[in-house]
Amino acid sequence: MKKHIVCFGDSNTHGYCADPKDCADGGIRFNEQERWTRLLQNLLGEDYLVIEEGLSGRTTCFDDPIHEGLNGLRYIYPCLKSHEYLSLLVIMLGTNDVKERLGANAYAIGLGMRRLVQKAMTVDCWAPGTKPNILVVAPPAIREGIYSCPLADEMGVGSMEKSRQLAREYARVAQECGVHFLDADKVGCEFNQVDFMHLTNKGHETLAKALAELIPSLVK
Repeated sequence: MKKHIVCFGDSNTHGYCADPKDCADGGIRFNEQERWTRLLQNLLGEDYLVIEEGLSGRTTCFDDPIHEGLNGLRYIYPCLKSHEYLSLLVIMLGTNDVKERLGANAYAIGLGMRRLVQKAMTVDCWAPGTKPNILVVAPPAIREGIYSCPLADEMGVGSMEKSRQLAREYARVAQECGVHFLDADKVGCEFNQVDFMHLTNKGHETLAKALAELIPSLVK
């Protein structure tokens, strides 16, 4: 059996494209060949199966009062069970958690990530004789342009500032839980200049390459 890698994330895993000129199909979603999950699959090769589990708006554990079904904690169990046996779970969430209407500061979002990681560790989806293997990825921080773009009201006051603190909180959570950690900001992932919070085509490529370099050392 191939080594199953589940990529559990939000719109940046689903492949949302805010700038149609940056997308080969000119739509609102990068096509299968452009998204970082498929690029990662190509880079890792046939011994791996990279499974894309992205949902726009998804949070770590918070219910959104406007949109239903976005709470990652509520979906993680059936998601992981449907893809067993897992060799690695990659979680990249937190951007939606910083929305003003959810009322969570960076510390609380870190607790949300910890709760999600701990839940994933209890799911009976890991190969017999192996331990839960999880990589927490801190998403790139939202850029300053967010407050002057069309999504300013959607994200709300303080969203950029909170997003900049997530890497610190996630690093602490990863250490406490004994899981792996990557700060996507440190690898130079590029954001578009439309909403300042979604990866460009180049950003998807950069993230895929960084993960492809790291993952073989995490999956034995």
